[in-house]
Amino acid sequence: MAITQNVLTTTAANVYVSTGNTVVSVMYFCNIDSTSKTFNLYVVPSGSTSINGNVQIYKDVQVAGADTFVIDMEKLVLGNGDTLRANASVDNTITATVSYVGI
Repeated sequence: MAITQNVLTTTAANVYVSTGNTVVSVMYFCNIDSTSKTFNLYVVPSGSTSINGNVQIYKDVQVAGADTFVIDMEKLVLGNGDTLRANASVDNTITATVSYVGI
């Protein structure tokens, strides 16, 4: 099992790129600020760069100040080159941690 960590900005950016077939087991979105912020999460198929509504899986999720939103009930199976992208309502206030394992 491995992890990646990123600090989100208002521009959607990669938080994980699959290099083979992987399962994302858990994701943490930690608000390191003292007031509520939101984030969006997208699953982008290999070969695509679009982050339209067709690939958005979480929209405007509110995370209270100094709290963490955990996604651990759903597992994502990703193929080589599939990407998780995310952005926050305010730069540098939400950190994203993705835990994954190769299959």
